[in-house]
Amino acid sequence: MSFLTNLFGSSEEDKVSKVGWRILADLGQLNEIIELSHQKPVLIFKHSTRCSISRFALKNFENEYDFKAEELQPYFLDLLEYRAISNEITNRFDVMHQSPQILLIKEGKCVYDDSHDGIEINKLKKFIV
Repeated sequence: MSFLTNLFGSSEEDKVSKVGWRILADLGQLNEIIELSHQKPVLIFKHSTRCSISRFALKNFENEYDFKAEELQPYFLDLLEYRAISNEITNRFDVMHQSPQILLIKEGKCVYDDSHDGIEINKLKKFIV
């Protein structure tokens, strides 16, 4: 371990998330998400890896996350790497693009979306019934 790691702790990249993200990296996965959303709610977290606000929102979201695997399936989208997928999400689910942004998909439709400091677990819980 380096001196700085010992002094300040490990970096965000070294920490394992308790969320259980599935990486959204292929347009075809949007069809899978729609199908899965008929069985249980699906969350999409759109994240900009170059944005400190997005990084802060992601960290807070992950720290507060307490859903069980059978309650919610989370997907993670690096929107800089996969901009075409982000654009298709905007079209398919009829939501305005924002970053960071969460979308909750149920029965094939986006039933909730929020961004920036509006990304809160307690708000999301109201839509997962």
